[in-house]
Amino acid sequence: MATTPVRVGIVGATVTTGGSGWGANAHVPALQALPEFELKAVCTSREGTARASAQAFGAELAFHDIDEMVAHPDVDLVAVVVRVPWHRDLVMAGLRAGKPVFCEWPLGANLTEAQEMADAARERSLRTMVGLQARSDSHVRYARDLIADGYVGEVLVANVTVKPQAITERGTGRIWQADLANGANPLTIPGGHTIDALCFLLGEFAEVSARVATRIRHWRHTDTGEEVRVTAPDSISVAGRLVGDAEVAVQVATVPTNPTGTRIEIHGSEGSLVLTGPSAQIGPNQLVGARGSDPMTELTPPARYTPIPGDTPAGSPWNVAQAYHRIAHALRDGEPYDPDFAQALRRHRLIEAIGRSSQERRAVAL
Repeated sequence: MATTPVRVGIVGATVTTGGSGWGANAHVPALQALPEFELKAVCTSREGTARASAQAFGAELAFHDIDEMVAHPDVDLVAVVVRVPWHRDLVMAGLRAGKPVFCEWPLGANLTEAQEMADAARERSLRTMVGLQARSDSHVRYARDLIADGYVGEVLVANVTVKPQAITERGTGRIWQADLANGANPLTIPGGHTIDALCFLLGEFAEVSARVATRIRHWRHTDTGEEVRVTAPDSISVAGRLVGDAEVAVQVATVPTNPTGTRIEIHGSEGSLVLTGPSAQIGPNQLVGARGSDPMTELTPPARYTPIPGDTPAGSPWNVAQAYHRIAHALRDGEPYDPDFAQALRRHRLIEAIGRSSQERRAVAL
């Protein structure tokens, strides 16, 4: 039976962005590929770019005032896809308007902001969603079901490595990430997405012991030529124990040459699974596994793990579309959506514990 599409108002998708363009390059194509959604409105900081972006993306409404967009009766869902330091104010505007809110990950620039947003949503009993897209990846979800069905037996140990490219020359759109206070760095983004995927597969951490460091201490600002001091971490090592007593080792580091992407190894009493890819949240990922003494072979998720249209653009829109598809069904059926702001808060607490363990040089219980 046909259903009315969810009408989305997005802030952070603009045709003239000087930043990463995640809203325009990932969210807009994902929404356009799904019949469950209509991109109804675009909000940017200036009237001219709002109109140009709405026209380019086929949105009916254009706004340069977030309060006007979230209050509009034709906007059913507010999507916040901007720089992390701006998340809090925009998310809170949507919550004050009583609208369901999707926010990209990280939810806030720090644990305090994440707590405030999660509390506000809970107090208003509002539906929330957060952009931890690895949880919607078909290979990750298939691996989770295999583990739950006993494919590896009792989970004994897991190993996670995250090695993206170090970007040491940046323009105005990304140089702000040098500052730890802005909350967008290798620990929170590539590390946070992959650690969240591990927790989705195996459960939460009970204890962490970590080292957090900045090994590349300066970036070059390509717009000004100046050398910018980096306080954001780029080398993170974690030894941890999960709630089920499995031992875990995690290494996250940006590297100047030959990045190897992400790798999640899970070894149990009966078998092993290995997930690899350029990034856990974007993919494309590959899953291999074996039970007992069998050789490792590729495990392809059945078709039901990829419910989105086959012509959805590959790359960054793919898992975003997978997530939106799940969001549409959660909204339609009145079911919980995972991950929501409460789950994002849990992940922020883990990241804060990793930083505190390094600073205090001790194991931290969660």
